[in-house]
Amino acid sequence: MADSAIERGDYLVNTILACGNCHSPRDANGEIIKDKVLSGGRVFSTPAFVVTTSNITPDPETGIGDWTDAEIKRALIEGIRPEHHRLPGVPLAAIMPANFYKALLPEDLDAIVAYLRSVKPVRNEISDPVYKAPVHRDSYPDAESGFDKSTFTDPVKRGAYLATIGHCMECHSAWSRGVSDFKTGLGRGGRVFAEAGPGGAIAANITSDRTAGIGGWTDQEIARAITHGVSRDGRMLKPPMGYSFYAGLKESDLADILAYLRTVPPLQ
Repeated sequence: MADSAIERGDYLVNTILACGNCHSPRDANGEIIKDKVLSGGRVFSTPAFVVTTSNITPDPETGIGDWTDAEIKRALIEGIRPEHHRLPGVPLAAIMPANFYKALLPEDLDAIVAYLRSVKPVRNEISDPVYKAPVHRDSYPDAESGFDKSTFTDPVKRGAYLATIGHCMECHSAWSRGVSDFKTGLGRGGRVFAEAGPGGAIAANITSDRTAGIGGWTDQEIARAITHGVSRDGRMLKPPMGYSFYAGLKESDLADILAYLRTVPPLQ
């Protein structure tokens, strides 16, 4: 039996999209606060902006309860707030990966909206964003060209779709002065995340290069890194790697993501 729209949306939001990785507040131990899931409140500070993640529960005053379906979809795939809400028409911060979510198939967009409508409303008023520079998102080639579900009999193409909406290359591509290099640095890694704690975290090279990347890893080793946050050498991966969300991926989806990663051109 096919999943209902809400079930499909639940699966997408809480696995590959990892929405709670940013939109769910955490306690002092870094654990998601169960009764505040998706209510926003996490602060991200960069040279370009200081923002508090939005409340995306259906609370009508502090969340998205009074947004139309079309307005939620626009926020997802264009990164623009509704004209009638707080900060009317103001772009969402660049940390919102709308440039990747642009690839979402219409039925998956519908499912995400259906699920977000179904979660518990949580009142959580957050601070307005502070933008120090114009909001900029780099176009992601696969999202711009889009996907055709009829091609998903090919595991690589289906895996490319999942990796795109999972915005894997947002972190794992070469990055310089706030600009992602998807053309010549796709999957090369190297981006530093200071919020990961002492020493920060450096995004890994996930190209098929056998020495600098994951070309020499087994499927089992790659799958363990994605779903359990354990590197080939046994090290635990640091935030923002959302392995606690990816742990819920279906085996078939994980297999297709692996098939796609095997095709990412090798880069040193």
